[in-house]
Amino acid sequence: MKARLTLPHALEALRRDAGELGNHAIDEYLAQRVTRRELLRYASVMGLSGMAVAIGGLALPQRARAQTPGGGATIRVAHLTPAGAVDPLTVADAAGLALIAQTGEFLVDDESGASSAAATHRAPGNGGLRPALALSWQPNAKGDVWTFKLRSGVKFHDGQILSAKDVVATFDRLADPASGSAALSMLKGVLSKGGTRAVDDETVAFHLDAPNGNFPYYVSSDNYNAVILPANYTGGYEKTFIGTGPFKLDKYQPKVAASFVRNPDYWGDKALPSRVEFSFYADQQAQILALLGRRADVMGDFTVQGGAGILNSGDFDVLSVRSSAHRQIHMRCDQAPFNDKRVRQALALCLDRDLLVKGLFKGRAELGNDHPFAPVFASSDTSVAQRKVDLQRAKALLAQAGHPNGFEATLTTEKFMEIPDLAVVVQNAARAIGVKLNLKIESQGLYYGSGTFGKSDWLDSTMGITDYGHRGVPNLFLNAPLTSNGAWNAAHFKNPQYDGLVAKFVGALDIAEQKRMAKQIETLLLDETPVIIPYFFDQLAAVRKSVKGVRYTAISQLYFDRATTSA
Repeated sequence: MKARLTLPHALEALRRDAGELGNHAIDEYLAQRVTRRELLRYASVMGLSGMAVAIGGLALPQRARAQTPGGGATIRVAHLTPAGAVDPLTVADAAGLALIAQTGEFLVDDESGASSAAATHRAPGNGGLRPALALSWQPNAKGDVWTFKLRSGVKFHDGQILSAKDVVATFDRLADPASGSAALSMLKGVLSKGGTRAVDDETVAFHLDAPNGNFPYYVSSDNYNAVILPANYTGGYEKTFIGTGPFKLDKYQPKVAASFVRNPDYWGDKALPSRVEFSFYADQQAQILALLGRRADVMGDFTVQGGAGILNSGDFDVLSVRSSAHRQIHMRCDQAPFNDKRVRQALALCLDRDLLVKGLFKGRAELGNDHPFAPVFASSDTSVAQRKVDLQRAKALLAQAGHPNGFEATLTTEKFMEIPDLAVVVQNAARAIGVKLNLKIESQGLYYGSGTFGKSDWLDSTMGITDYGHRGVPNLFLNAPLTSNGAWNAAHFKNPQYDGLVAKFVGALDIAEQKRMAKQIETLLLDETPVIIPYFFDQLAAVRKSVKGVRYTAISQLYFDRATTSA
């Protein structure tokens, strides 16, 4: 009889043969963050048959699904550890905002990017807005005052009745420059503190800094900081997760776990599950191991590159949501050699976008055309010709700009998702036209720094790649990174004509006028090329096939109130 390998020998073999992901699995096992069963599951899905044989006899028996007293399923989520304190005022990471969405609600829900576990196809991304805590909304003729009618009879989890004063307090807090609000990236120049006013107990009027045709998106779930809190809220959110939603807090353990239970006093249809449990993991591979080991049912935000264990498994539905999420490759328009738009155009022309979509995303993305009007936006004008790879034209442009033999520059970026791979692709593409790009790939902390000019590699680098998450309308993408005084203008792009067009777009109340402005903006940015936007990628979530009704949005929110399980 052939001798069986010991578990240490199997682990040593895996370290030799399975590369970085296999080593990561071992490290998670040795740190007791995953079980032997999860390690076995990982080995089987990834085709590591030697290891599977070696540890198969040591796997623990399958555990029974948790049963919840009082009826209803328990949904288990493998979740990334929140980056910091979970608070609607300051949250900026996907892990934190998904937790807040369990108990918090918005005036309006953005359905423009959402998918359900009932289907595996890509969600179309054009569902629009639907009432939530607000039943209706209407602008004045100019578009600088928007009036919202609130739903009656809504209770916060502590029994207080929702009224206009709670909405006023919430948005005064978010719009206050002294509050540390993360929502100022959206609200600055749009809504100031004091601009939100109660008309009566169930009516709120937003008096804006300037006309804005897309304002309902600013107070929707698209602005994940904008969950409505009681007027008397003074902080300490992690202790209560106070809100009006279909679940309420059971227990929160920072860096460990969170659990939520059905809210029996919810104003709408009561949640189907009795309980939702989040377990926190350090990274994507640890989450995937938990899924494959049957310790979790759901995982949001996994990538094609690291998600082979999910994509190769028949046990999961993959929710693929079209989004406006993208990467911006900025070039300093105020520094040589990128102060010549022909150089910027040449770099854009050397990229094969079709290959990027196929190689980095296996087709789960759409081509970008170096402007932020994603295909999912109703206001995008798709008649503007798509930029394609053209090395001959790129070389000619460099020569005209005085660089017939190319030049050398540094490309700085962050270690996040597929971005390091994109940086290598850009480096190789640039080499084909004689440009040498030296890569500087940093942690996210180093790359973003303080997030202010003069103290941030993101905002100060000559050339960089930055990730931009989904938004339901393009307003933020048009303003913050590209207007002359934009807070995130890493390209240092200053163009009065562009600024004027954006102001007209933002103030337009109807889609036809927005599209007219969009075409002019798209054409201008293609010519100036302060940034390269090569693709807009789908957001992916994994849900065990036995679980149906999970809703996942392009902004990483997970909703479980309609979820059911057959196991």
